[in-house]
Amino acid sequence: MRSLVFVMACALAAATAAAQDGSSPAAAAAAVASKGQMVVAANGARLGTVYRVNADGSAQIIIDGKMVTIPAATLSTANGRLTTSLSKSEVSDLH
Repeated sequence: MRSLVFVMACALAAATAAAQDGSSPAAAAAAVASKGQMVVAANGARLGTVYRVNADGSAQIIIDGKMVTIPAATLSTANGRLTTSLSKSEVSDLH
C-alpha cells in the first residue's frame, strides 16, 4: 500500500512540475493506472483492461492470451483515457 501511495505522489509531482514549466501539453498528464481501466495505444486502438497495477506504476493487461506489463513511463492520460505511447504490436512483444 505504501508503494502505491509513493507512486501516486511521484506521478502527481511529475505532472505538476511538467505543467509548471510548460513542457506538457494540456491534454496529456502523468498517468496513474487503476484496475479495470481500458488501455489504448497512441493511435486510439483498444489494447485491454488493466488486470493489475504494479508498485512501480506499470500496468498489466492480457493481450492475445498472454499477460504483459506496460511500463509506467509509457503511460499517460490523454483526453480522459489511459494511453500508452507503444503500438499494439510493441505491447504484444512485451513480457
